[in-house]
Amino acid sequence: MRVIIEKDALSVARIAARVVAQLVRARPQCVLGLATGSTPVATYQELIRMNREEGLSFARVTTFNLDEYVGLAPNHPQSYRAFMQRELFDHIDIPHEHTHVPDGRALDLEGSCERYEALIQQLGGIDLQVLGIGSDGHIAFNEPGSSLGSRTRLKSLTGETVRDNARFFGTEADVPKLAITMGVGTILESRKCLLLATGESKSRAIRDTIEGPITAQVTASALQLHRDVVVVLDEAAASRLDRRSYYAEVEQAQRAIEAGNSPS
Repeated sequence: MRVIIEKDALSVARIAARVVAQLVRARPQCVLGLATGSTPVATYQELIRMNREEGLSFARVTTFNLDEYVGLAPNHPQSYRAFMQRELFDHIDIPHEHTHVPDGRALDLEGSCERYEALIQQLGGIDLQVLGIGSDGHIAFNEPGSSLGSRTRLKSLTGETVRDNARFFGTEADVPKLAITMGVGTILESRKCLLLATGESKSRAIRDTIEGPITAQVTASALQLHRDVVVVLDEAAASRLDRRSYYAEVEQAQRAIEAGNSPS
């Protein structure tokens, strides 16, 4: 893993957006995997700025979202389709038909999940998967105990996840208890993963993900098995890491190499 520690959430967003933009410029027809939640919003805002001010075009990009609540219509304000339209898609030049979000109202949920997986493969797989992380260390809606080889499927949400998401719905009772989610195995097939975390509330999960054992109890820890992962953290999210100084040294050397200089 490449672990980048920035001073604050805004700096995290700028670094993350730069990673996405670099791929989009190099491969205009790339496939992006996208996440919802509060953490990636600032990154999406920076991408919108790049689209408007720097000519970063998404006209040929295809996207797949990680997950969606079961039972919510696409136009429900708390559906992940509505979130993505509101926070990103409506503000950039990406065709609507290039954006894909699991169908939480499909009559055949299992078949819908299989078709979602098949479409990802048909389009060549995900080039870059953007990820957030839950306070218990889950990625997408792969709750603790999820198979590390899992595929897109129906998943019951834990009480902790329901409580974490209640702030978006008003009360816990209003939060759907089921979701469709990409599996850990699906995520690991992405060519590159970009994990973002900000705030002290994510510090334990980040420590367990980066420095803990690989375990289904912390599904993000499976990213240790991936050959190309960039983790971008603010100081608060990185506060429990034991090897912070080492990560800083490695990052300094990496940036020197990228600048065409020999690391000292």
